[in-house]
Amino acid sequence: MRYSQRPSVTIGRSSRKRRLLAVLLAFLFPFAAWAEDAPPPVFNWAGLYLGASFGAGFPLHRGERLQAGSGFGSPVFDLYPASETRTGVTVGAQAGYNWQHGPWVWGFETELALLDGRQPPNGLFATSPAYPGAPIFTLNPSPAAKFFASVRGRLGISYDRALLYLTGGVAAGGERGAATLSFGGGNDFAANWSQSSRMKYIIGGGLEYAFAADWSARAEYLFLSQSLNTQTFDNGSFFLYHSRIRNENHILRFGLNYHFGESDRIPGALEYGPHRNVGDGGDKEDDVKTERYSVHAQTVSVVQGLPRFPAKYDGPGSFPSRGICNALTQNNLFLGLRLWEGGAVYLNPEVDEGFGPHNALGAAAYPNGIAQKLGRAAPYMRFQRYFLREIIGLDTDGDRTHDPDEGSRSEVLESVQNQVSGRVDKDRIIITLGKFAVGDVFDDNIYAHDPTTGFLNFAFNSLGAFDYAADAWGYTHGLAVEWKQNWWTLRGGVFQLSSIPNGPFIEQELFRQYMGVTELEARYEMLGQPGAIKFLLFGDNGRFAKYQDAINLALVNGTLPPDLEPARRRHFKPGGGVNIKQQIVENLGFFLRASMSDGRYEIVDYTDLDRQLSMGLVADGAAWGREDDEIGVAGALSGITGDHVAYLGLGGRGVFIYDGALTYGGEKNLEAYYKLGFGRNIDTTFDYQLFVNLAHNSARGPVNVFGLRLRAAF
Repeated sequence: MRYSQRPSVTIGRSSRKRRLLAVLLAFLFPFAAWAEDAPPPVFNWAGLYLGASFGAGFPLHRGERLQAGSGFGSPVFDLYPASETRTGVTVGAQAGYNWQHGPWVWGFETELALLDGRQPPNGLFATSPAYPGAPIFTLNPSPAAKFFASVRGRLGISYDRALLYLTGGVAAGGERGAATLSFGGGNDFAANWSQSSRMKYIIGGGLEYAFAADWSARAEYLFLSQSLNTQTFDNGSFFLYHSRIRNENHILRFGLNYHFGESDRIPGALEYGPHRNVGDGGDKEDDVKTERYSVHAQTVSVVQGLPRFPAKYDGPGSFPSRGICNALTQNNLFLGLRLWEGGAVYLNPEVDEGFGPHNALGAAAYPNGIAQKLGRAAPYMRFQRYFLREIIGLDTDGDRTHDPDEGSRSEVLESVQNQVSGRVDKDRIIITLGKFAVGDVFDDNIYAHDPTTGFLNFAFNSLGAFDYAADAWGYTHGLAVEWKQNWWTLRGGVFQLSSIPNGPFIEQELFRQYMGVTELEARYEMLGQPGAIKFLLFGDNGRFAKYQDAINLALVNGTLPPDLEPARRRHFKPGGGVNIKQQIVENLGFFLRASMSDGRYEIVDYTDLDRQLSMGLVADGAAWGREDDEIGVAGALSGITGDHVAYLGLGGRGVFIYDGALTYGGEKNLEAYYKLGFGRNIDTTFDYQLFVNLAHNSARGPVNVFGLRLRAAF
């Protein structure tokens, strides 16, 4: 529907893209005929590589137009500011991983690069001679996102030391910042940052040559489409201007790559002999592998639907009582590189598409922990994590050559997502700095923590009232320190809040808005079965509202429903919780979480809960001869405080709740799932959830939610 007004442009653009793709395919595949008969390649392209690139970007569209919209009624009011877009420098860094079979090479690459040529108009401009009003206008833009990032696949053919390849994938970047438009007599218009509902993509090809044992140089062409940047300038009186700029560039660049090789073991590193793995009952033996780098990937797709359910009314953000079904896909790469003994850096690019049920509105304990608060119909990519982790061993005797089966001086880190494998001291300090999720370090529970493999509902994967710092995708910048000893671990951290509560952007100024958190974990055995208990305290320190202040302002000004923004002031919001995991018998475990926070204050970054109790059981399929299967069942009781109830009852909007009114009853949740495994890294999960007093509203529900999750990883 949104493209129906300009069918000729759409058809022409699609035709041009098809022609470009055909040219690129023709460029590569004539070589396929002789590929099978080619001599074995001299250089092995397989494995991890890192590099840098430098070149130029050539923008395709330089014209600017502000199209008069609502309130004007004639194109004579259109504005044409002089464009400042030009050819610009691009410089960046890339990381990738290749597989190779004979002359064929395939893999993936991710990158982040500056692209300096795209500039929004800025300054004083003349209107057209026919403009019936002020002869000049002024545009004042905020800085634009002058970068591009991507996750791309690569396919190529190698000959001797040369590699000819095609590449393509999903891109990011290129947005314009907020801007103002004004005329000589005032009457200002304001626009938020530019948005696009279409996919940003990048395609191209190149030639790479290995000039040394571990080094290669490349020349590369890319076509980058950062989609249609749309901004709406609004003066608050029904007068609008629309700016639509097609952000596309030809990129020519050169680069250098360092190749770590197909084997990711540290050359010359100490390799221990056979050992008994921690926690496996002493029956399994294998070699300890000290990785130089770690490469993993995962794709998860979830379809969730809810049939018709009883409700006295539907609010503006309610789950529709007639029923609904939505789907989403999340795709991740997890790259880790050991920099020195104990130190490693990690990068996690992600490509998302789709929506959770009703696009993250309708329930306090939301039924899909994978869904973002900002769903999109087109694929888009982000760097969700980039952080440095340092492990400092506390083995006081300094003996790194002892037999690892003697005593408990060390343990093995597995090769998993966001971790490079190797032996570390059992007693150690772990420092994590960068962008990551608070839940990567705090509030973990082996039986309920990861919605990509276990329970899907928010109620079971974290302390419900833990209002932890995060952007709309669940990540933030922070520092965490862990001190691990024989039977206990003490953790502490400080993290940036979002710039506005539940907003998409992280606070940029350090310690202007932040969260402090500490957690004490004690490990024990009960009746011969391992368990652990964690005590967590947190405090949010930032600019957010008291519900009662927002209500008072709305009543005094007659502006119901209440709005939180005018009431936002500097506040401190405390909270805490208890997290227990306990193995009952082999292949069967139990978890319990209880939490509460100061419900006088608005939810800062998590979900609409001020107190919660959740518990459940998880059984491993090994108990019935299906080692890769798993079954789980859990329930939760949730609630909110009186001020929070009053705010929602007057029609206020929460994070995930917007019914427009409220007949209060604490939300209750039940979830059961069966995960059917096809090997360790491929599984299908059948999920069922029951909501009573949906969104704390006894006038709506009960609601049944049915889900199917598909996951593949390596």
